[in-house]
Amino acid sequence: MVNASQVRPPEDASAQRWTPRLVLSLASIVLLLEMLAVSYMMLSMALPAISAHYQTTQGAWLLTSFLLVGAVTAPLIGKLADMYGKRRLLIACVAVAAAGSLVSAVAGSYAVLIAGRALSGLLVPCLFLSYSLIRDVFPPKTIALAVSIATSGMGLIAIPAPFLTGWLIDNHGFRSIFWFFVIGLVVLGALILVTTDESPVRLRSSVDLIGAVLLGAGIAGVLVAVSFGPTWGWTSGSTLAYLLGGTALIVAWLVSARMVREPLIDLDVLGRRPVLLTAVGAGFCYGASGLFTMLLPMLAMTPAVLGLGYGFGVSAEGFAIFQAPIGGMVVVGGVVVGMLVGRGARPRPLMAIGMLGMAAGFVCVALSHDSKALLIVFAGLFGTGMGMAYASIPNLLIEAVPPQLQASTASIVGVFQSVFPAVLPVVAFTVMNNSYIAPIPPEMTQGVVFYTDAGFQVAFLIGAVAAVLGAVVAFALPRRIEQVTLPGVDGNAPAPVLVAD
Repeated sequence: MVNASQVRPPEDASAQRWTPRLVLSLASIVLLLEMLAVSYMMLSMALPAISAHYQTTQGAWLLTSFLLVGAVTAPLIGKLADMYGKRRLLIACVAVAAAGSLVSAVAGSYAVLIAGRALSGLLVPCLFLSYSLIRDVFPPKTIALAVSIATSGMGLIAIPAPFLTGWLIDNHGFRSIFWFFVIGLVVLGALILVTTDESPVRLRSSVDLIGAVLLGAGIAGVLVAVSFGPTWGWTSGSTLAYLLGGTALIVAWLVSARMVREPLIDLDVLGRRPVLLTAVGAGFCYGASGLFTMLLPMLAMTPAVLGLGYGFGVSAEGFAIFQAPIGGMVVVGGVVVGMLVGRGARPRPLMAIGMLGMAAGFVCVALSHDSKALLIVFAGLFGTGMGMAYASIPNLLIEAVPPQLQASTASIVGVFQSVFPAVLPVVAFTVMNNSYIAPIPPEMTQGVVFYTDAGFQVAFLIGAVAAVLGAVVAFALPRRIEQVTLPGVDGNAPAPVLVAD
């Protein structure tokens, strides 16, 4: 039996508005999530220097280990956050991530560097922990806007990030990237500790350690197979072993979750249409955004002299003119959602509109990508839709899930947000590598693979299909969701159910 308690004090009128402390709290959370968003870009730019220093060809593990640990630990961290406090777990994740960055900064070997980067993967659960904490401690009238800004603000720092990263690497070496994370995480963790209250919401339960091991290992197996399948070969023994083994462990977790009294994730809640569709829609949203942000720099940075029908030959810093409209319009889209939801609008249609905006951005780039000006406009269109979709996801969960199960349920949504971005680029690049490699002499490419114009068109259209599927999922959400009290809040309260019209 799962019991829940909530001791949130009654709100008075003076507590319903923004205060300097509340603004600082939100700013600290937004900047923390910006650190998560920019970590992928900064590590990608530092990867050549890291590979050369350690003389390794296994650079992919730097990115994979980060994502892997974040996805594997998310369900357990979500459950612990519901039980012991969301701020407590948020600060703990920040502290471990800072320690991991410190390990990477002083690493004497590549194996130690990967270990530190893996520990930094605990930044990934900070996303759902942040908006779950906002839901519990911010005044009700500010929640919709606050969670929208927190989630859609991710990416704004991506505008100056290429300049900052280039300056750090050129002047202080690749280790400066990790020192940047150490200092930033310590400062932001302290600010959150000082400015943000602990959640008063608690879930009286026990930890399902067997379920945590089964689910975590299953997710790890699937992610390793997807990440290294293109390198190992999809029919190789290693790929199949990880994929089938991971799938079998996830199935075993589903069986065990039905058998134990207090499972890691309440499958009755997860199986409800509003929750399950929100998770799937979030997966398509983050998968599509990940693919777009991966394809666009490749498109823009390809030298025009190759005559492939695309490419402007811009540098990493020069790419900022294409990144800026994405980051800026993501914030605009998120603020729009926050203001509309705060005034009574439903997040369901807003998510659908956002996903369709992302699809439109994909299609426009697929059809026309030989003009810088148009590409900047299309990037802004995509960014607007991305911001709206990003901001709608936590608002949908807040509408659908009781506070006592917010973090644990959001953690599964976070797993979808990690798996889909790993799968969709693999699909797109598998198609491109099989049929659309440009026939350029090796001496002109210096070992770099370039794709034909048609290849990029197909890749962007694959992203458009994923975004449209996300919109379809959003439209399939129920129009109205009524939340019923959890057992323990009211002595005679019924079991937790969600009633969808």
